[in-house]
Amino acid sequence: MAQYEHLPIYKKAFELSLFLENEVKNFSRYQKYTLGSELRKKSRRVAILIIRANSRTDKLGILLELREILEEIKSEPEKIPS
Repeated sequence: MAQYEHLPIYKKAFELSLFLENEVKNFSRYQKYTLGSELRKKSRRVAILIIRANSRTDKLGILLELREILEEIKSEPEKIPS
């Protein structure tokens, strides 16, 4: 299996996961278990897809899925009430 820990994109994905874990702690109880759970799951999925794309020769499908999930994560803050 190809090495991935050194990749800048993997490092950023890991930082995103840590950031979201810390932010979800501050959500209201309802948001923590609905939206927060979804955000944490998606951030872990991003890291997994980066690992998969790094070890495959045909990366297009994986990268398209990765882009879709990242766009979903970007749209999530709109759902959080101020």
